[in-house]
Amino acid sequence: MNFNTLNAKQCDAFLAVTETGGFDLAAHRLCITASAVTLRIQTLERTLGHLLLIRERPCRVTQAGQALLHYLQHRRLLEQQLRQDLDRKSAASEFYQIHIASNADSLATWLLPTLRDSLIAEKITLHFKIDDQCQTHQLLESGLVNACISTQENAMNGCIAHVIGAMHYRMVATPEFAAQWFKSAIDREQLRLAPAIIYNTEDQLHHHVMLKYFGLNQHSYPQHHIPSSSAFAEAIFQGLGFGLLPEYQIGPRLANTELIEILPQYQTKIMLYWHRWKQQSNALDVLTQVLIHHAQQQMNHKQVP
Repeated sequence: MNFNTLNAKQCDAFLAVTETGGFDLAAHRLCITASAVTLRIQTLERTLGHLLLIRERPCRVTQAGQALLHYLQHRRLLEQQLRQDLDRKSAASEFYQIHIASNADSLATWLLPTLRDSLIAEKITLHFKIDDQCQTHQLLESGLVNACISTQENAMNGCIAHVIGAMHYRMVATPEFAAQWFKSAIDREQLRLAPAIIYNTEDQLHHHVMLKYFGLNQHSYPQHHIPSSSAFAEAIFQGLGFGLLPEYQIGPRLANTELIEILPQYQTKIMLYWHRWKQQSNALDVLTQVLIHHAQQQMNHKQVP
């Protein structure tokens, strides 16, 4: 694709269709007619020599369209950063906005305490997109965020990856729950009957333990799906089920026996990495330095023996 030939109005029409799902909605957003949207996209397709959209309801992007979409989203993010830089230099805006993709557990535990002082001192605001740690990397690749926390080790082209550290998870329950559901040694049959707490259908940590060590697939036992880190933990604290919680989040509760570890031999560890675009703002460079320095210390420090 020759991006030097890209026409701004044609690209805006393409983005509007991909984001709204249809030509009529795109036309409404752009305050033009649907036929004008169609003409602009057809001209863009002829210019690039590729079909970009499959005309269905809703419209879908082709492989070539996906490549263009990623490029345009990333370019829009860079343009936003440029405007912010210019605004700050002209004192028109005090705060710098950064988009970050994170897994819910990191956001609920160590991430904000780590960045707090820098956010205040540097006058930075954060816009978070939350996804599974295995999926956040795709949001960066799509150009929707400036940086992400991911389990992906290798950096993609144009990006830099830094090791953050390991998050340690323990399978826990309240003593009362354990006494009710696990009266003897915990085995496959008891785990098949006891309710589990699962974050959502994309959460594979709990299912991996059950399948690998007990031969139970994700449909073999009762489970609550609670897609909120705080509510997820609270459900376990309230004795509604057992589940995997980050050690960073539950150290004191394990120490005072509000929670007990029911499968200590199957602790789970996931490595996290910080990915960011090479061409980034000074504000993001500051956050990167602080995050890497402090997060490694906090996350790699075992709170519970």
